[in-house]
Amino acid sequence: MNGAHGTRGRPVELLPRELRVLVAVAETGGFSAAAETLGLTQSAVSHSVRGSEAKLGVVLFERGRTGARPTPAGERAVAHARRILRLYEVMGAEVRGATGDPGRDTVAGPLRVAAFRSAALHLLPPALERLTALHPGIRPEVRVVRELGAGSAGEVAAGRADLGIATLGGPGDVPPGPAGPHGLLTGVLLEEAYALVHPAGHPNPRELPLLDWDENCGSHTRDWWRAQDWIPGATVKAEDDAMVLTMVGRGLGMAILPELSLREATDAVEITALGPRRPVRRVGYVTTPEAASTLAVRALIRELRAQKG
Repeated sequence: MNGAHGTRGRPVELLPRELRVLVAVAETGGFSAAAETLGLTQSAVSHSVRGSEAKLGVVLFERGRTGARPTPAGERAVAHARRILRLYEVMGAEVRGATGDPGRDTVAGPLRVAAFRSAALHLLPPALERLTALHPGIRPEVRVVRELGAGSAGEVAAGRADLGIATLGGPGDVPPGPAGPHGLLTGVLLEEAYALVHPAGHPNPRELPLLDWDENCGSHTRDWWRAQDWIPGATVKAEDDAMVLTMVGRGLGMAILPELSLREATDAVEITALGPRRPVRRVGYVTTPEAASTLAVRALIRELRAQKG
């Protein structure tokens, strides 16, 4: 953790093994479980955590009968630890793949991606197909993350993903631009319009109940919804957009869905445009400054941008 400073102003230098201990305690929820995972004794894990806390000058974990839970400072330290350890992995892979000709450098190893469901289903596969054709050594690891709370961007900030696909620009979302929360870098990949989807052949779909799901990007739609006097106030909630689409096809209601979700529409539903003032959301990538400089992440961003629009 070069650049950080301890209580006496000296640079803080946590060793890789100390970083691994912090991550293991956070992920297992206790010192004993972390010790088992790492092949250490419980006292060695405890000693390492105390040493890291002394170097940083803060308490990193709340100890209790049920285990250990990161404090707010601990959450941040663990996120940095994951990101630093990931850079060690990337350094080894990129050094081994260096050829002296940047255009011919090889990329290998895991590439961790977090994305919300419809993006993981429709945006990532073609980009990953082209990426792995160019760099067969890359092993994509895709985690589907609900866009609730921190969402995909939170996985990146916490060091659990190298790149995330997230919604950008609404209140509570990662803003598009060079640096958002936690210093994350973002870029817009597409803008998708919302449309009305309703049971095929229904004579007056606007009379149907409104189907919605918790993950829906309310920041992009709620203001627009409030201005429409035809949308009913009562809604039926579903688990995700795929379930909403299925329920609409069963005649249980109508819904307002973004284009990525509507790619799964069947003949059981009809899609109606909402006019020139329809709500639109931006979907983009989220990464960290250090990950953005790695060959694998740069290559994936290129492939995602190649299918833009």
